[in-house]
Order: sequence, then structure tokens, then C-alpha cells
Amino acid sequence: MARFELKLPKMGESVAEATITNWMKEVGDKIEADEAVLEIATDKVDSEVPSEVSGVLVEQLFGKDDLVQVGQTIAIIETEDGEAITEVKEEVTPEAVAEVSKTVDAAKDSVASPSDLAADYADSDKFFSPLVKNIAKEEGVSVTELEGISGTGKEGRVTKNDILDYVKNKDSQAVAAPQKAAAPQKATPAPAVAQKAAPVSVNGGDEVVEMDRMRKLISGYMTASVQTSAHVQSFIEVDVTNIVKWREKNKSAFEKREGEKLTYTPIFMEAVAKAIKDYPGINIAVDGDYIIKKKNINLGMAAALPNGNLIVPVIKNADQLNLVGMAKAVNDLGTRAKMGKLKPDDTQGGTYTVTNVGTFGSVFGTPIINQPQVGILALGAIRKVPAVIETPEGDFIGIRQKMFLSHSYDHRVVDGALGGSFVKRVAEYLEAFDVNRDL
Repeated sequence: MARFELKLPKMGESVAEATITNWMKEVGDKIEADEAVLEIATDKVDSEVPSEVSGVLVEQLFGKDDLVQVGQTIAIIETEDGEAITEVKEEVTPEAVAEVSKTVDAAKDSVASPSDLAADYADSDKFFSPLVKNIAKEEGVSVTELEGISGTGKEGRVTKNDILDYVKNKDSQAVAAPQKAAAPQKATPAPAVAQKAAPVSVNGGDEVVEMDRMRKLISGYMTASVQTSAHVQSFIEVDVTNIVKWREKNKSAFEKREGEKLTYTPIFMEAVAKAIKDYPGINIAVDGDYIIKKKNINLGMAAALPNGNLIVPVIKNADQLNLVGMAKAVNDLGTRAKMGKLKPDDTQGGTYTVTNVGTFGSVFGTPIINQPQVGILALGAIRKVPAVIETPEGDFIGIRQKMFLSHSYDHRVVDGALGGSFVKRVAEYLEAFDVNRDL
């Protein structure tokens, strides 16, 4: 028999950790190659981890809701002799154990241990991952300090980046603080704790339902974005009569030829990508006091999940796609979002986001920016409205198909001239759409 280490696989660029949400196999269960062993969740999507080999699950190294780093071993599978094993546990010798013990003892001696650091982190009411606990111990962060850190992870948990940022800021503050020789040092005040919202009154007829994981994440993202960016909006009304006529004329032929439906979304996405090329100042991100100018134009599109929540998959290099390619990308991401089949990498790398509030009948909306981007465009519902039509013979009233575009942007780095000019350029591309255009 041989033992295979099942590791948390790399799930996409910038995805470094995941939370175990469910074990689909228990210790003692038989597993076939490529069969799902457990379910995991990143900060964007849920997915399954399959086994690379056939065998029997003999050990689960993490439990449900544990946070695991990419590359960490999460389970041990015992396989039959002779089967190809990609990774096998090395034999542990007494000499190796002694060497590790010496290293651990030396590390313990080198770490400062104030009295409150001796407390067991496991006694805390809050959950901390093993990685966070190790960093806290190595950096001399007490249990009290650790509990006071505001976490950005699942359900407010403290992540690796949170504890590292805390340590970095703590060290920098210690260096910057002026030293007085005569006066005694004052105790460092405890981190400020966010004031809790007023309690909600619940009577016997009310139903209390806990938010699901995705809704908690969305709640955290939206609150953080409003606290980070200075949101302002620009609105513009667009005449899309030519687009409506063109789509009505071509949608049946497109579906027959391509096997997919032709919606308005790829047309709007094409116009947005063109406008970003004209105004690259919209295609940026903010990192502290620095602006990162993005080379690629990766458009996020808000899509519905099976549970009704929204997610933002990303169309990579959107400016390089023709209309057919854009339509296929939009349909593929939208379909997989509805089926819950998105991969972590599908939601990474967005540089600008578009959301279609018109799907729900809204005329316009004021969307919240998807951090660390600096802009998001809301597409309102297309409506038949009376409008003034200018002709060489004079003006008259006619029925036109119109919609509103709502552009929310970060006023820290995007001023009104740029934010307004960008959305106006999107409108110009839409109104100039060629009604005789070939697919």
C-alpha cells in the first residue's frame, strides 16, 4: 500500500487560500480517480477538489470551515501497490524527528514570550487559522491584540494579510513614536472596535434567517467599497433604436448559425471596451497612494448565481474580441454562473465592471464600485419613449428606444471631466451603431 497526499490545488492567479465547506468523502470511503473528495470556497466562487488517484481516504487533515493555503496537504489517500503516485509521504526517521525538535526548541527560545502571550489561542471565542496563530506567536502578538484585529476574511475572520498588516503598522508606529527620557511610557491603546449596530426588535411573527456565505461576502465587499472610494455618478440617456432594430433583424440567424442567443449585453460590452481604449484613465486601480495603469482591458459582468446572489465573472482582453466572440464569452460566463460552474480564475483580474440593472426593470441605478477598480457602469432598461427627432425639414415627435447609462466612479482619482466624458463616449458608440452591420 502507498499513501498519497491530496493537496489544495492552485485555483487561479492571486488565489492563495480557500475555506473547506464540506467533506464529500469520509475516512474509510473508497475514492475513484477524478472523483470529488471535498468542496471548497474562495472569496469568489465555490468548487470541488477531485482525487488524482483511486484508493481509500484514511485521514482528513482539516475540518469543515478551516482555512487552507494553496499547496497544503488536506487529506491522505491510501492506494494499491504499483499505482502511479505523484506525491508520497517521506519516511520519518528518529534522526529526522530529533533534528526537527532541536529546530523547534531553538525557535521557541528566540521568540519573546510576555505573560499574556502564554495564553492558549484556542481558548479565544474567535476562530483563528493555524497560520494566523503561528504568525501571531512569532511576532509577539497577544491573544487580546489578536482578538482586536478587524478581519477581512470569511465572517470577519483574521487572514494572513490582516495579521501581517497589523504587525507592520504596529512596528512602524513604534519607530515613529517620540521617546521621552523622563516621562514613563504610556500603555498602547487597544485597537478601536467598530461600534455595533443598534439591535433589531424581533417579535413572534418574524422569521430570522442567517445570511449564507456568499451574502456575507457581498455585504463585506459593499461596505468596504463605500468606505474606501469616494463614489460619484454621471448619467446619460442613450438612443438605442438602431441597436434594437439590428438585433431583431439578426437574432434568429445568429442563434441558428452559432447555436446561442444574441442579447444586448455583448453589444454594450463592445462599446465599453472601445471607450476604455479612448479613455485609459478609467482602466486603473488604486493601491494606497499609487495608481496602477492596467495594460489589459478585462471587463467584469454581473451575473446571477443559482441562489439569487450576484457574482462578477470577467471577460479577459475584451477589446480584442469581435461581436461574435464577445457574445460567446458573455453567454459562456452567464451560463456557467447560473449552473454554479464558474472557476476561481473566471472572477479574477477584472479592470472595469458592467452591471445590467435593466434586467430587473430599473430605469437606472447607482452601483457600488468593485474594488480595487475605479468605475462601474449600470445599464438601465430599454424603453419606448416620445422623443424630439431633428431632420432637415424640421423637428417632430417620434417613438424611440432609449435607456440610461449610470457611471459610478472613484472621485479620488477620476474627476468629473473624465468620468462624464467616458460615459458620453460609450453613448456615442451605441448611438452610432450601424443598423446594416454584418455579423
